[in-house]
Amino acid sequence: MSSNADAAQTSASTRPDQDNQNTTATTASTASHDASGRQPTSAAAGSAELARTKIELLAATRTFPDFPIPGINFIDILPLFQDPKIHEELLRALELQVLNFTSGPDAAPIVKPDVVVGLDARGFLFGPSLALRLGASFVPVRKQGKMPGPCLTAAYEKEYGTDYFQIQEGSIKPGQKVLVVDDIIATGGSAAAAGSLVKQSGGELVGYLFMLEIPFLKGRDKLDGVPVVTLLETNGD
Repeated sequence: MSSNADAAQTSASTRPDQDNQNTTATTASTASHDASGRQPTSAAAGSAELARTKIELLAATRTFPDFPIPGINFIDILPLFQDPKIHEELLRALELQVLNFTSGPDAAPIVKPDVVVGLDARGFLFGPSLALRLGASFVPVRKQGKMPGPCLTAAYEKEYGTDYFQIQEGSIKPGQKVLVVDDIIATGGSAAAAGSLVKQSGGELVGYLFMLEIPFLKGRDKLDGVPVVTLLETNGD
């Protein structure tokens, strides 16, 4: 057989394998897109992007000393929503934060929440948009008497007495994985009440995500060991 014939036979015999590889690669590429249609970021690149974006976000906030009481440095997050570019960076950072803290050790598969629960009222600022990016539903937790229909209720203590949170019955299905989000964790009472409502609904509480934290109030201690992540780290008490 001539060398040209050998080359033609070799090319013909390998082309099916190459086509299979190309098909496999195309399928894998298509499957690797997340619910929002974006190509997932590698773990290392995602961590670097998250760290860089956190610095930019913190720089965009404002600080007001002695508000609402003397000795408190109030960090105002509202400027993050006033600039479309910064707002987009915030949502991307929240998305990356969720994917990072729901990743298990040894590159275990990421488990995304089925439901994002936002607390009344600042959890509503970013909760729905984050849920959309994660391909999850959004469920609000509101103060008692603010929602129609049958509701579940949980109490929590505030500095001036007892308050109540509610969630609509059936908004979380039994077994759904739930992430609770709010702008800040202080004493942890309201977040714990939201977690109680998730459990009453039959959901699986997989974590809490906050934008800011007041560490000295030790709010995490009320959250029963459920994973807690704060997006922006500050040096204040």
